[in-house]
Amino acid sequence: MDVNNFVTPDAIKLHRYEKWKKRLKNVPNILAFLRIILAFLMYLFLVNRNIFEGIHDSWLDYFAALIFVIASITDFFDGYIARNFEAVSKLGEILDPLADKMLILGAFLGLLFLHRADPWAVYLILVREFFITGLRVVMASEGLSVKASFIGKIKTVLQMIAIGWLLMNWPFANVLLWIAVFATLYSGIDYIIAYIKASND
Repeated sequence: MDVNNFVTPDAIKLHRYEKWKKRLKNVPNILAFLRIILAFLMYLFLVNRNIFEGIHDSWLDYFAALIFVIASITDFFDGYIARNFEAVSKLGEILDPLADKMLILGAFLGLLFLHRADPWAVYLILVREFFITGLRVVMASEGLSVKASFIGKIKTVLQMIAIGWLLMNWPFANVLLWIAVFATLYSGIDYIIAYIKASND
């Protein structure tokens, strides 16, 4: 009797899926590490323009914006692969938020250096980000978890759009930044409420 007759299409699909899972296991960590390098390069283009003598500032803006877009794309695929292919690791849990913070912090510090971003807007965003990061540490120590909300995802998208606009030095960039501030603060309040509910359950 041929053993292959007992191999179903579902079994073949499962085998292929398991092979892909093994291949993709380290991809999120590689993408997070790449994002750290890209964050450094973007910051370099923003604050050390003297070393790029002969290159017009507008081109440096384009390069910084391009790097930011590429880094943001790696962030999307990093999370997608980790969630859908069970490629979550302890190293990834450290690298991913570190890379995200380096990218956002580097962009805002560089934009402040260039006098493009409103200092109060940046201050409010960074305070919220570090406060929620600390709250997540507390939640992890208590064995609690809160799923990312829709408003949290919208906040991230608005921040990235605002940063991209500011990097390109386009009109109304600070208006977009303040819209991102309101979404950021609202999502922070939403996260705190979710934490209180989770701790009371």
